[in-house]
Amino acid sequence: MATGPWDPGSARFLASDADRERTVDILKTAFVHGSLTRDDLTLLTGRALTARTYAELAATTAGLTPPATRPATRPAAKPAAKAPAKRRVSKKVAAWSACAVVLPPTLSVAFLSYYGGFLVMMAFTFIGAVLCSKPPAPPRPPLAKSIGGKH
Repeated sequence: MATGPWDPGSARFLASDADRERTVDILKTAFVHGSLTRDDLTLLTGRALTARTYAELAATTAGLTPPATRPATRPAAKPAAKAPAKRRVSKKVAAWSACAVVLPPTLSVAFLSYYGGFLVMMAFTFIGAVLCSKPPAPPRPPLAKSIGGKH
């Protein structure tokens, strides 16, 4: 059976590389379905790749039978699985991630510039002082003097 993009009236036209490749694909399919042996596949593939016209390509697939078609049966319907819900990313996580990506190169460039090192050290000092300091404790009420006690 001749299969391919050519029609019998155009047998003298030259075949393109794409036509040869389609013919090789047809031969591979026939091999997978058991219509060809390995030796036949090798021989016919060589002929298909050296074919110049559509008639020569048709001759390489002339003895092939189409693969047995299976009846179109639908597999048993499975219940539709729910798609996993997409997790939302909080804005805080996005902001901190952006800072983690942008801040190190920025600080390293600033530190390597002439005045940048001084500014970075001052910024770290200020941030460290703010983070390490405790808020002032509220004043305590004075302790009542004990009655009859000595001081």
